[in-house]
Amino acid sequence: MAKKLQLSFSSDRNPYLDPILVGGMQPDGMDLQSTVMQSSRIFWYQLHEARFDISEMSISSYLISLARGDDTWVGLPIFHSHHFFHTWSIIRTDAGIERPEDLKGKRMGVMEYQMTAAVWMRGALLHEFGVAPEDMEWWMERTEQSSHGGATGFKAPPGVKLNRIPEDTNIGVMMSEGQLDAAVFYHRDPASVDRSRIDLMSRPDIRHLFPDAATESERYYQSTGLHPVNHCIVVRRSLLEKHPWIALNVFRTFRAAKDDVVAQGRQLMEPYFQTGAFPSDRRSAVAADPLPYGVKANQKLLETVTQYVYEQGLTARKVEVEEMFAPSTLGL
Repeated sequence: MAKKLQLSFSSDRNPYLDPILVGGMQPDGMDLQSTVMQSSRIFWYQLHEARFDISEMSISSYLISLARGDDTWVGLPIFHSHHFFHTWSIIRTDAGIERPEDLKGKRMGVMEYQMTAAVWMRGALLHEFGVAPEDMEWWMERTEQSSHGGATGFKAPPGVKLNRIPEDTNIGVMMSEGQLDAAVFYHRDPASVDRSRIDLMSRPDIRHLFPDAATESERYYQSTGLHPVNHCIVVRRSLLEKHPWIALNVFRTFRAAKDDVVAQGRQLMEPYFQTGAFPSDRRSAVAADPLPYGVKANQKLLETVTQYVYEQGLTARKVEVEEMFAPSTLGL
């Protein structure tokens, strides 16, 4: 009898997953039972309780766990959450911040210091703009009990000034009252473990660090060749040791699900090419896969994020990419 596995995903469900979550697509030999919830809750349950057999996982928290010798999980090179995270940063318009370099000496809010989005943001600030984590004063919202760092033994890296935001306030309130100058990423989802609820982006005294995120994203990509990713899929190691075939079966199913969604999108685009509404020379761009799965296609991204986690003092050693994923998937 096939083992039934529980599979969890973020509540802001990526369409690449719909054939599995909605369409019932299943890996050979498995009956997946899906639980959809906000990603920070998934990570908390996995890092504290190892609740699910397979789940989405924060790459930074996974790397920190591996570096500490926690071998509960084995990664699969499935990545469906790509963003230019540094463009998410917000600032107060009266804080004297006109460009990224002006963040030096400023008070920066962050939900969780070790979160992968913050890792990518700090990496971009350092390597693109010369602003180091030590140049700012950090204020972290999540308590040790609600954070992923509570499970991974997080401590402020050497040289980083990190304060805990008191439980009776939050990033939203502190930004609106001028107690913070900027924030890595602002999130006010009521289903989240985070406490902020104020709509900051409706305020005239709050704006994004990069007012034209599309232009900065294009510049960053042309400069680095990176389209950062923050989550992967992990499988319980004890399960893989008993059933090693699971790794490839899950990977192939997830890739097939994404290919199915991409193919539908191409079919929807075809009438525009046929009528000439879109020039035919754009067909090749539509045919390309900008968000591939697999280790080989993402080697530079993975090398970069493992380096950033290490250089930012979140791990005592650099975790090698080969350590992250099931051996059977390393050639994909």
